[in-house]
Amino acid sequence: MANVFASTIAQKLNIAEKSINSVLDLLAEGATIPFIARYRKDVTGAMDEVQIQQIQDEAKFQQEFSDRKAFIEKTISEQGKMTETLQASLDKAVNLNELEDIYLPYKPKRKTKAQTARENGLEPLALWLLAQNEGSVEAEATAFITENVADATAALQGARDIIAETINEDASVRAQMRKLFEAQATVQSKVLTGQEEAGAKYKDYFEFSEPVSKIPSHRMLAIMRGFMEGILRMTISPEEEVALEMIGENFIKANNEAGEQVKKAVRDAYRRLLQPSLESEFRMELKVKSDEEAITVFAENLRQLLLSSPLGSKRILAIDPGYRTGCKVVVIDEKGDLKHNDLIYVHENNFKLNDAEHKVRSLVKQYEVQAFAIGDGTAGRETEQFVKKLQLGLPIFLVNEDGASVYSASTTAREEFPDYDVTVRGAVSIGRRLMDPLAELVKIDPKSIGVGQYQHDVNQTRLKEKLDQTVESCVNTVGVNLNTAGKHLLSYVSGIGASVAENIVKYRSENGQFTDRKQLLKVPRLGNKAFEQCAGFLRIKEASHPLDASGVHPEAYPVVEQMAKDVNVSVRELIGNEEAIKTIKISNYVSDTIGKHTLEDILKELRKPGLDPRSELEQFEYANIYSIEDVQVGMEVPGIVTNLTRFGAFVDIGVKQDGLVHVSEISHTYISDPSEALKLNDKVKVVVTEVDLGRKRIALSIKQALPNPGNSGGGKRQAQQKRQAEPEHANINDALSFLKNKFKK
Repeated sequence: MANVFASTIAQKLNIAEKSINSVLDLLAEGATIPFIARYRKDVTGAMDEVQIQQIQDEAKFQQEFSDRKAFIEKTISEQGKMTETLQASLDKAVNLNELEDIYLPYKPKRKTKAQTARENGLEPLALWLLAQNEGSVEAEATAFITENVADATAALQGARDIIAETINEDASVRAQMRKLFEAQATVQSKVLTGQEEAGAKYKDYFEFSEPVSKIPSHRMLAIMRGFMEGILRMTISPEEEVALEMIGENFIKANNEAGEQVKKAVRDAYRRLLQPSLESEFRMELKVKSDEEAITVFAENLRQLLLSSPLGSKRILAIDPGYRTGCKVVVIDEKGDLKHNDLIYVHENNFKLNDAEHKVRSLVKQYEVQAFAIGDGTAGRETEQFVKKLQLGLPIFLVNEDGASVYSASTTAREEFPDYDVTVRGAVSIGRRLMDPLAELVKIDPKSIGVGQYQHDVNQTRLKEKLDQTVESCVNTVGVNLNTAGKHLLSYVSGIGASVAENIVKYRSENGQFTDRKQLLKVPRLGNKAFEQCAGFLRIKEASHPLDASGVHPEAYPVVEQMAKDVNVSVRELIGNEEAIKTIKISNYVSDTIGKHTLEDILKELRKPGLDPRSELEQFEYANIYSIEDVQVGMEVPGIVTNLTRFGAFVDIGVKQDGLVHVSEISHTYISDPSEALKLNDKVKVVVTEVDLGRKRIALSIKQALPNPGNSGGGKRQAQQKRQAEPEHANINDALSFLKNKFKK
């Protein structure tokens, strides 16, 4: 079915109109983006989630644009002012700014100076001045003196008010000024008098200027925050004389008395109406753009964090470290269930240390522990050393505990562990996070995980929408074990949602584990459409049908069964059988309902069914440093990338404070964005370039640790292309002023 906006979207995104229609139809039918991207490739031409999301967003914009245009047409028509020319202008408009410029003269507004002047009969005088004929301006104005117009000066002022409003409401002038702002306007900030001390953290913006076309999102958001806090004054404008000259070319026609009056009106129109209006518009646009940039950074980081390497189903002894209050110890089994909890004191040189050693050894033996998970917050490194000295021969992992305290105090945690306090819940979360970061992190508000930049300053509705999309994408990319997943993880599976997820868990507890995907249809409120959307993303190990443990969708089972029959093996024997799979010719199975892309995915899945796309977890050793006082300039130490912003990367080198690698210190090859060379959880070598004990800041360099220019070593990704341009470095103090706010206990 053709969509009314398909042609426009196709042109804008440079995608075939047929594919646009297919995507919009699927979305209208209730299909989710992960489902379309994974199981409807033949229909869309193998579009990925990003492209499908762009189509959905553009369709939403086109609908809003259409609705606004219809409202404007209706309003103008009701005023009896619609003309063919005006309708043609509205039909040519391609964005909301153009629509609003056309609508401005007809838009109901509060009483203006110009309206008052018109009511006082001064419009003929304004028209006479605009004609700029020869003659005495004062003599002409005297004829308009009335009870409401005291003298010629007042008459001329009223006439100029009318001209100023006419200039401001001229769509072509506004379009011209908008282009000028885009090309030449600068964002300027100055400290307000008396706010120097209170706004010390905004010192870099006390006297600041940067073109709107170049200002990066993090600087714009910093200025906006200072502006909102009453520390900074902010303006956005081009050179005034350039703007006045451009407007004047449209309206000043003669060098006479009337022309001088129009010139005054032009200046008034710009200063009082145009400049403030466009400044407000550009401030909003820059804020939206900066928000979107910051939200994108957050989403990119969140995706990498959610897809962090899992240790897998192991018996884990997890420790939530602490000094004075001790370390909370828990043991969890392969399913993540709590088996034991205790408290040990490992930072006191007395009998308590011996007792701690005995408890840990006993627990390892009793529960056949396979790995240690230690929270990386306060006392984390010291607790790691304690466990290492026990020489138990087990892998030890420091686990990022950002957000663990948020989870432990949440309703979710209370539901899971109603009989335990926050310390036990937090330790369990640390252990589970090692086993499967994705399954545990979905229980926490993404904003509490501590990755990104300026997340508290951006549009919170848009942030939540983007982060929810990211979580949903990650969950469906990995797939979910139907018999072990909790309701929070299940709620992000395509087509399920919170209430159905709860029903699945309830059904599982009442009827035992699922043995067949079709049993999902017995779950209350999970109908055929929801089954279509979710079934392929849910895995059942040791199911009655072997494909239930794979990413093959049930709708494709008949095709796989035919493939198996054609090569004389059972479906179970076909799975993982490379020799048999090699003999299968895709062209033999193409039909009206299944195409080449889907068949290729099926063969890929048959080779490695249910393969987790996440990489294997590797152990990591920090250098022998434990606090910022141990860090010296010139040291070369290993670290882990914990956060990426547009201006740099934060790296954990094993002390409480993460160090900052400015974007200019990442690669010998110019990069404009740290994500061109780094990913979250990358293991890197860094050189310490600066230590500020007073402000607890550490500056690091990756490129100084590289042996040869352009050679990253250690498997680190470098930029794909070498660029000739020199980097446009942000002020290093600007970057340092945004040091990461860790959500530690």
